[in-house]
Amino acid sequence: MSTEYEINTLDELDRLYGDVNPNSLAKETASLTPEYRRWIEASPFFAVATSGPGGLDCSPRGDPVGQLFRVLSDREIVIPDRRGNNRRDTLKNIISDPHIALLFLMPGINETLRINGQASITTDPDLRESFAVKEKLPVTVIRVKIDSVYFQCARALIRSQLWNSEHHATRDTIPTAGQMTKSAISDFDADSYDAALLDRQKSSLY
Repeated sequence: MSTEYEINTLDELDRLYGDVNPNSLAKETASLTPEYRRWIEASPFFAVATSGPGGLDCSPRGDPVGQLFRVLSDREIVIPDRRGNNRRDTLKNIISDPHIALLFLMPGINETLRINGQASITTDPDLRESFAVKEKLPVTVIRVKIDSVYFQCARALIRSQLWNSEHHATRDTIPTAGQMTKSAISDFDADSYDAALLDRQKSSLY
């Protein structure tokens, strides 16, 4: 592939894009404002990005509002590490590099909110107990000390029409979870996996 049109310097970027909108700089804060806090506390979902020896990782986190995370102060939030596949990609990365980025989404709302910070992992019994669901506790809790908060405009979600049900995919138009797994593991029993998937998911959420 030709490298003729590659952009490799900040000066080249600046010439292409021009000046930054002043508001997009001013609305980045070093802590949660009251309005930013109200916004994320209404969110049931975020994506978490971390970096480690194996490279970057981005994974989804979801829970009912109020169980997804907790705000300890305008500079710190805590996140339960719910039951998953035990790969522990996020946790392993935090051990080697504490930098973390969170992208909060709210169904039906086109704006998003980003938090960047420094993460650590704790087994604090009080924190774990505070996130109990049906007497099941997370094994660990992630503490995030906030470095910056940024409220993102709606353009990306408007362009994607993410919340428009007329554009939602249907199960018969995309591969199933079993089929996706079989594409990586040739002898995987996709049909049996898919047949048991819903019951398995319901019984193993926490």
